[in-house]
Amino acid sequence: MSAIFDFSSLLTVILLIICTCAYLRDMRPTIFDGGQTLQPGETRLKRSGVTGFFWKMSRIGERLSPYVGASCAIMAIHLLFFK
Repeated sequence: MSAIFDFSSLLTVILLIICTCAYLRDMRPTIFDGGQTLQPGETRLKRSGVTGFFWKMSRIGERLSPYVGASCAIMAIHLLFFK
């Protein structure tokens, strides 16, 4: 069964994406910037597309890290013992 149709698998994939993006951003902080720099008069970079999605996932992983970690632990217990 595809991860799209099974809610547990979908949550696992989302948690893995969040954790991976947060780890990659910790190792290389400019990895999701796409080589963009601020232009005069701009206050922030415009992130869009796939790299923008991964940047947002890394921000979720950074800001909500205790909750993401707890969710990963709960999901691991669920996959090991209940599935």
